[in-house]
Amino acid sequence: MKKVSVIFLILLFHASYNFAQLNNKRLINFEKQQFKNTRSINKILYPGDSSIDVTYYGLNLTLTYSPNYLKGIVTVNAKSAENGLSNFFLDLQDPLNVDSVILDGGQIPFTHSLAKLNISLPRTYNIGESFSIKIYYQGVPGSSGFGSFEFGNHAGLPAIWSLSEPYGASDWWPCKDTPADKADSSDVWITCDSSLTAASNGTLQAVVNNGNGTHTFEWKNIYPIAQYLISVAIADYTVYTTYYHYAPADSMPVVNYIYPEDFSLVRSDLDKVANMISIFSSHYGAYPFIKEKYGQAEFGWGGGMEHQTITSLGSFGEDIEAHELAHQWYGDKITCADWHDIWLNEGFASFSEAIYFEAVSGKAGYYSIINSFMNQAKFAYGPVYVKDISSVDSIFDYNRSYAKGATVLYMLRGIMGDSLFFQAMKTYAADPKVAYGAATTADFEADAEKVYGSSLAYFFNEWIYGENYPHYSVSWNYSPVGNNIYSIRLNISQTANSNPSFFTMPVQIEVLTSAGDTIVTVFNDEPMQQITFNVAGAPEVLTFDPNNLILKEISIIDSIDITKPQSFSLYQNYPNPFNPFTTITYSIPVNTKGYVRVRLIIYDVLGNEVAKLVDEDKPAGTYKVKFPTGVKSFPSGVYFYRLKVGNYTSTKKMVLLK
Repeated sequence: MKKVSVIFLILLFHASYNFAQLNNKRLINFEKQQFKNTRSINKILYPGDSSIDVTYYGLNLTLTYSPNYLKGIVTVNAKSAENGLSNFFLDLQDPLNVDSVILDGGQIPFTHSLAKLNISLPRTYNIGESFSIKIYYQGVPGSSGFGSFEFGNHAGLPAIWSLSEPYGASDWWPCKDTPADKADSSDVWITCDSSLTAASNGTLQAVVNNGNGTHTFEWKNIYPIAQYLISVAIADYTVYTTYYHYAPADSMPVVNYIYPEDFSLVRSDLDKVANMISIFSSHYGAYPFIKEKYGQAEFGWGGGMEHQTITSLGSFGEDIEAHELAHQWYGDKITCADWHDIWLNEGFASFSEAIYFEAVSGKAGYYSIINSFMNQAKFAYGPVYVKDISSVDSIFDYNRSYAKGATVLYMLRGIMGDSLFFQAMKTYAADPKVAYGAATTADFEADAEKVYGSSLAYFFNEWIYGENYPHYSVSWNYSPVGNNIYSIRLNISQTANSNPSFFTMPVQIEVLTSAGDTIVTVFNDEPMQQITFNVAGAPEVLTFDPNNLILKEISIIDSIDITKPQSFSLYQNYPNPFNPFTTITYSIPVNTKGYVRVRLIIYDVLGNEVAKLVDEDKPAGTYKVKFPTGVKSFPSGVYFYRLKVGNYTSTKKMVLLK
């Protein structure tokens, strides 16, 4: 799901935990089949009735716009998950009225109150025994959360849609309201006015003319599906189909349902989706619902919702389309087992935006998206693992579930390296324990560790169940050890944190020496740590985490008692491209007498001076300057920075991406 605000992108979603709970969390790492055969799962985490295992949902809905009304027959096939099952409940909000519940052609007793439809069975069922019920109901659906069911309009014409995440499915149909128990398949039949088109999950089997001014769209889904991913979208759509060619002789339809007045405005964006599917398939494995379709249906909400095979979109563009498409792998094929782990949906989809832009725009496009996430992640409150899943706003907190969740994957890619990281993403997507089922963070961690070959517990403990991010202080010095080899003594300290008390991370260190650049990776696993290593050539500049692989702040970087530089130098800024800040380093040589006037000026591509970073007298030494230095906003583009000291002048190029 992605929500777009006028001011900035607001996606909403989850986070929170502490280490004392970690062992308990691992105990609830479960496979879908295990869930189906046990009632030991904590019902706080799984609010639906764990005494049944749903195997099929069939929704037969008749919807009118004037008046706004729904009449439905919902078929639920289920198996008993316990011996001696004599009653169970489904979730259904009270504004809807249940007329009858039918089993084997006869009515059976039920009560409906406090948002639960309690059903009494005519006999007891033991583990694995199946039964099928039909629920006849009607009314005006509620609209909780993000607007779980809406009778809206566009251009003065009817538009009806659903958006059930996280707890809204029971606002409009009776179901087991937990993502942990997916139905093995589903059907959605929608009867509406003959002037309207109804889109839903899976493939369209038939459109039946009822001869009374209505027609019925019969949709069939053959894949496992969570209750909140079942969708209804109805309007006088323009239907536009392209194709994703996944083999020389095979293709899958990409079907778009667009308000007629918007079609010409968004067509170019629609035409990019097939390529997006190809990009994500190469990174994550084959599109998960290749036997059906991928669809996009316009609706009246301000963002997007990843309904299985039929994303609903309120706006169009590469970022939101990529985000919702990626959910088909992470969110739909594999669904978070409960809303505590919503980052497995939203963090993965957000990170995938960067993967898409990396594919079409190179590393500059990738880092532009990642830098934005990293900046927002610093505002995350609490762990990524969501403690309070009673609050929709807590579950869908953008800074935690989207931005920090995406940043976690970015940092994991940095640790594992590209080859192993994307192998881990494919392994997780294909893991038979979770594929087309439900997962927890522990499942993803296990697959990542299997590919990586060693434990990543420290990483997940601090970044998913811990909170905040490291604040480093760094100092260093060096001394010659002979044959142009120098010993670097690096001191790393961290400000005390709540949970964890400090962060353990591999850290890249770049040292610019008279012999060239050297990058070493050190493992920082102490709150105050001294690390020694050798480099060739006299050290001039040391950069901590030069590729910005860690979400962090660096309070101090200085050198202690180092030999002054022997020549003028202007170094390439880092990071580059950048957003919103970059660091420029320059050196004044030791043979300079006293203080000299130093000027460091920023120019745009037209040669106009846009910022004066330094214009003062300075002694010999190496200096770092941040750009921009204040709150002034600069537009995206190419800039040049020029150092002038006496007769020495040097100019370099940098790129600001927003």
